[in-house]
Amino acid sequence: MSLRLSDFTKYSDIVIQCHDNPDADALASGHAIKWYLKKKGISARFVYGGRNSISKSNLVLMINRLGIKADHVTYIDPPELLITVDCQYGESNVTKFDADNVAVIDHHQITGRLPALSEIRSSYGSCSTIIYELLQMEHIDINSDVNLSTALYYGLMTDTNGFSEISHPSDKDLRDLAKFSRSEILMFKNSNLSRDELKIAGKALENARFFEQNAFAVVEAEPCDPNILGIISDMLLEVDSIATCLVYSILPSGVKLSVRSCVKEVKASELAAYLAEGLGGGGGHLVKAGGLLKRDLLEAAGVNYDKKSLDKFLIDRMESYFRSSEIIYANDHVEDPSKLKHYTKKEVAVGYVRAKNLAGPGHKILIRTLEGDVDVRVEEDLNIIIGINGEIYPCRKEKFESSYKPSDDKYIFPGEYPPAVIDTETGERIELLPFAASCIAKGGSGIYARELDHRVKVFTAWDPEKYYLGIPGDYLAVRADDLSDVYIIAKDIFYKTYALSEE
Repeated sequence: MSLRLSDFTKYSDIVIQCHDNPDADALASGHAIKWYLKKKGISARFVYGGRNSISKSNLVLMINRLGIKADHVTYIDPPELLITVDCQYGESNVTKFDADNVAVIDHHQITGRLPALSEIRSSYGSCSTIIYELLQMEHIDINSDVNLSTALYYGLMTDTNGFSEISHPSDKDLRDLAKFSRSEILMFKNSNLSRDELKIAGKALENARFFEQNAFAVVEAEPCDPNILGIISDMLLEVDSIATCLVYSILPSGVKLSVRSCVKEVKASELAAYLAEGLGGGGGHLVKAGGLLKRDLLEAAGVNYDKKSLDKFLIDRMESYFRSSEIIYANDHVEDPSKLKHYTKKEVAVGYVRAKNLAGPGHKILIRTLEGDVDVRVEEDLNIIIGINGEIYPCRKEKFESSYKPSDDKYIFPGEYPPAVIDTETGERIELLPFAASCIAKGGSGIYARELDHRVKVFTAWDPEKYYLGIPGDYLAVRADDLSDVYIIAKDIFYKTYALSEE
């Protein structure tokens, strides 16, 4: 990150501003910066504009219970520094106040010219996560103040639809490592549904449509808070004949989606991304996910923006998802090598970590990467390979010795997010890179592979509960010395690491 919270300490007259009609993420973010500045001896003011003051019951509780002070204003004297959080200065959803200097901290897409003091992380699920990382950079533990950690946790939770839309590792770190007040979070959650919203949920469920062939349901709900869509989805998934479901709401700017799955053959995050592909964004985790289809992109794609057309479009998209996906269970799958091409590894430098250096023998560890979470058990012969693009995968000692040779060169990590391991037995978070060494990939016996022309989900021998997705252009690979080891290699990684055998 280029911006640091300590950059603000040279100013004495500071106002922190969030967007009009604040949500929990905006309140948590603004409060956290004010909390930090107070620790540095600077008394800052936290404000928001707009026509209405905060009245939603869960937000009123959050403010009162966590000691958040946010003033509803129509005017402020121009401060020396104005910091906008969870929004960008000059946007239509934030009242524009004059200031000598402006800073921006936000997790939405960049909408215009940014000031020099800016930190935008559009791939993050919440602004609270950015503040969490900025505090870490200042060597401040959010868990030193339970009200602070609870506010940031709740900000992330609400902005990701109850964590259902989390995909970035940093969001997962805040979710898993914050030591929050469970009683406060429970109170906020149980004050989140009004009587009118209860009626919206009931009406939506009454009009649910069921598709038995692929065991999914589709429901339209009236415009409402995204959390209400999640509540409807959760209720649908409790129906015995439903394995996956889609709940959507048509808003003026786009269609909000909530996706659920209770079967390992469908990751909710992957289904949400499929539904939103080319039309907006979608993501989450295995069971819960969400997304948004933007109106302008739908109309550009020839979809009329009316209930009938959108309903047909979404149902067609759901049916296409199931129709176009092949599922492979590595433990029960046999590929015919004679129908595949033989490739050998290029001698490229990658990294590796001996799992036994990270946690005790037998401990289950979760490897957190941009591609998702990988669960493995620590054993004497287990290594973790850090690939050419920063991708992570486990490798037994025997396969490691036949495929790689250690190098004395210093290992340089090529990826965006430094991978970390969480020891699931102790909860400790351990960075991989301090333990990483360099190695060179050897040709070895190579692999047999074929380029995919359709979507394929592979349940590997390593993790039979989670699949790896291959899309057209990726490769399905089988180790030449172990035909049971079936996996997916992304297109860009494949071309960097493998060459067609001359045999």
